[in-house]
Amino acid sequence: QELPSSGKGHFLLEPAAPFSAFLTDSFGRQHNYLRISLTEKCNLRCQYCMPEEGVQLTPKSELLTAQEIITLARLFVKEGVEKIRLTGGEPLIRPDVVDIVGQLYKLEGLKTIAVTTNGINLARLLPRLKEAGVNAINISLDTLVPAKFEFIVRRKGFHKVMEGIYKATELGYRPVKVNCVVMRGFNEDELLGFVDFTKDLPLDVRFIEYMPFDGNKWNFKKMVSYKEMLDTIKQRWPELEKLPCEASSTAKSYKVPHFQGQISFITSMSEHFCGSCNRLRITADGNLKVCLFGNSEVSLRDHLRLGASEEELVQIIGAAVGRKKKQHAGMFNISQMKNRPMILIVNKVYHHLIFSSLSEATLMSSPQCQDALQNPPSSKQWGDIFNHWLNLRPSLSKQTGKALEKNKLRGQLILPTPPVGQVSVDSHSKETRPGSEFCSRSSGSCTKIPRASDSLTHTDEEGRATMVDVGGKPDSRRTAVAGAVVRLGEKAFGMVRQNQVKKGDVLAVAQIAGIQGAKLTSQLIPLCHNIPLNHVEVSLSLDEARHAVVIRSSCQTWGRTGVEMEALTAASLAALTVYDMCKAVTHDIVVEEVKLLSKTGGQRGDFLRV
Repeated sequence: QELPSSGKGHFLLEPAAPFSAFLTDSFGRQHNYLRISLTEKCNLRCQYCMPEEGVQLTPKSELLTAQEIITLARLFVKEGVEKIRLTGGEPLIRPDVVDIVGQLYKLEGLKTIAVTTNGINLARLLPRLKEAGVNAINISLDTLVPAKFEFIVRRKGFHKVMEGIYKATELGYRPVKVNCVVMRGFNEDELLGFVDFTKDLPLDVRFIEYMPFDGNKWNFKKMVSYKEMLDTIKQRWPELEKLPCEASSTAKSYKVPHFQGQISFITSMSEHFCGSCNRLRITADGNLKVCLFGNSEVSLRDHLRLGASEEELVQIIGAAVGRKKKQHAGMFNISQMKNRPMILIVNKVYHHLIFSSLSEATLMSSPQCQDALQNPPSSKQWGDIFNHWLNLRPSLSKQTGKALEKNKLRGQLILPTPPVGQVSVDSHSKETRPGSEFCSRSSGSCTKIPRASDSLTHTDEEGRATMVDVGGKPDSRRTAVAGAVVRLGEKAFGMVRQNQVKKGDVLAVAQIAGIQGAKLTSQLIPLCHNIPLNHVEVSLSLDEARHAVVIRSSCQTWGRTGVEMEALTAASLAALTVYDMCKAVTHDIVVEEVKLLSKTGGQRGDFLRV
């Protein structure tokens, strides 16, 4: 579905002229979809889009002017193109983007003007863009974790993207497409959260298989296939329904019954859709690319500036289309290809939006949420707070950013750690020993802490290391919370607080490292079982009195063995990451108090440290 523009009129329902043979390749594919990059620049620095060393930008004089863009667009539309998508870089940082859309809207035969954006400027510009003629929106989003957002894009702006996606739904775009590039070891554990994102919003979350481009350090092991993603989602929603799709569609679409939105899979790697490809691309410097994966380009800009006639340009375009290969630029193994970095082709800029229960902006804008930070609520209460946040979101503003700095919550966990504070040690005991009791405030009931075993469980009768057999244990809900403290000293602490450490945002990077560490515990600790974690949270806060970073990690699973080691590994790796990022300032850093704070579940009962 495309949203009819509310501008000066309506698009013609039929093209102005019969489809051109010049846009039909040797395999009979008709190319009626043109993607135009408006700029190579971007206001984010996504790690999986832009090479680490950056890119050399084309001089402004060599980029297409607005008039040249319209001239080429008019030519393609005349030959049969019905849809134009504006990309980048980030197209919405180009000052004349609204004017360009307005000129495209006047082209007879053009049915759809779409924009792919990172969402940073979307809320501010979308009303004008809609009036000018934009009737389809794609927003890139790779993670539902706010700290990951800042880590991957190397910039702030999380709440602006959030406002952008809601602005699109409020203005009536149906659906708002959300592009998510799925990468193993980074965000494949967030698939279910993304699907849940479509429950109450008219979104089409599009899971894209990770593709290779220069500088993004592509590795086959990082790719999560469509079938693997689908299997994961069907385990949670077995009633998932497949939707019909058009012949030229790149997406395989599905829907959870009764959800407002839907999900799709872009299977570029595992099940390519080259046979129905109808797309052409023009780069910001005016080169025509007939295949996203190919390095063969033809400069339309040069011919245009040399005075080529419309007929000559059509011949040049037709010759390029005629050379288009059957699939993936004719390469059997596209992982070996040589191509531009993604930032210089189109804006598949992988950054993004959110769907975690609360955002940092929410915490700052609501007294109810501020209270929740001090008194960790139950799961049901979190649902109430999230509904409260939905009512707050229209009021988000620049003031939230200032509030974040004032309250020093940058890099902290968005949801407080599990409510272990609801359990306390019996006031008659000064310390918790094996065999002692602890009591629940809510029920008043007390539970015995089992006595420690008299023998080591990870050695056999001859004293050799062995893994514990958990096959006979019952499944149960297991949680664990661990902590660590990193004493930095006054100078390093001040630099972390002001975010002036040269290596980057210490708190955000350490948070990601902790989450990754929890997921890799069985690979780091030899006798640990490989546990499917349901949830991992890592929070970092600043202790002014001790000039220290205080770390808390929590892990949850449903299984036959506990997650203490996962929580401890998360806290330890987060602490070591803080050390690594600050050691250039001083080596007088102390990592201490690495310890288990609490655990629940299992035959040995619960534990709470006081």
